[in-house]
Amino acid sequence: MTFRTPKEAVELANNTVYGLAACVWSESINVALHTAAQLKAGVVWVNCTNLFDAACGFGGYRESGYGREGGREGLIEYLEPKWFKGATALPTTRQPVPANNGKALESSVPAIDRTVKLYIGGKQARPDSGYSMEVRASDGQLLGEAPLGNRKDIRNAVEAARKAESWARATAHTRAQVLYYSAENLSQRRDEIAHRLSAVVGEKQATAEVNLGIERIFSYAAWADKFDGAVHNPPFRSIAIAIHEAIGTVGMICPAEAPLLGFLSLVMPALATGNTVVAIPSEQYPLITSDLYQLFDTSDLPSGAVNIVTGYASQLLKTLADHDDVDAIWCFGDESQAAAAKSASIGNLKQVFTNEGRSIDWFNPKVAEGRWFLEHATQIKNIWVPYGE
Repeated sequence: MTFRTPKEAVELANNTVYGLAACVWSESINVALHTAAQLKAGVVWVNCTNLFDAACGFGGYRESGYGREGGREGLIEYLEPKWFKGATALPTTRQPVPANNGKALESSVPAIDRTVKLYIGGKQARPDSGYSMEVRASDGQLLGEAPLGNRKDIRNAVEAARKAESWARATAHTRAQVLYYSAENLSQRRDEIAHRLSAVVGEKQATAEVNLGIERIFSYAAWADKFDGAVHNPPFRSIAIAIHEAIGTVGMICPAEAPLLGFLSLVMPALATGNTVVAIPSEQYPLITSDLYQLFDTSDLPSGAVNIVTGYASQLLKTLADHDDVDAIWCFGDESQAAAAKSASIGNLKQVFTNEGRSIDWFNPKVAEGRWFLEHATQIKNIWVPYGE
């Protein structure tokens, strides 16, 4: 097929459900590398074709499958953190919440009954169903009602996330600055958010979640421009540039046991690497959504980069997994939810990242943050560039 501009050539090349390998031919190395970076393929050969080496990763995007063979990235497919093997299984029933012992953090904020909505495309949205779910404190007291999202709300959230793909094209430095700003804004509202959260998880855990949540955002802001790729040196006159690219739109089932910290521990590595997110917050305390969308609204985060749909994870998980415009599913619930995420994602080859139904210590930064999450938030493209005469 003919084309008039490199931009049109990229559009034609990416107009396919597959993405195993591609070739770029050009007299200008600048044009070739710029084009290679835009192609949705796991391997791109520049002015050459069919070069392979065991030291360099090989694998596809989209319906050409995922995962890599060869090189460091191939080894990572066989590895998991040492602590993960010994993690205990989460109970399938909802865990009892620690009592608050009648104490609450002091706050100057008046106790006003707030209307919590969904957060889609940078705007607060009422649920399509018009229904809500009760949210209760550890002592059974009614704290409020959260909107009950359904299939149409997920559809709207995914559409908004797709429109925000420019977030992936932003420089890593820009993404880092937005996350730094988010952490600063969360620190300004530390006592206010901890006060509300303490009614559900207790004062001690609420304070820890907010403090560690601020640290976690700062951590991934620092990672944003430092989790980079590598240059492989195969045994012939070529180099293979392995670059980390965002997966795309990631659907997330957030852990129930840590409503704020669990949410930030999953969403922040995805944002730091340029993904857009559709998140289902903890059923234990979905009211945290109102604090989160106020945080994102005031932190220069582009509309649609993060979308939050509250509801029952068991119902919304299947909708997310069935949606063809969702590129990956992260599910951190019990064993049945992990199995459901894998089963529902088979038909459209989604990348699935789960806790296998195991308990994760979200309060331990050596466990709940770092490369393990960043590696699942990215896919590696190998660009082969020959040199010499």
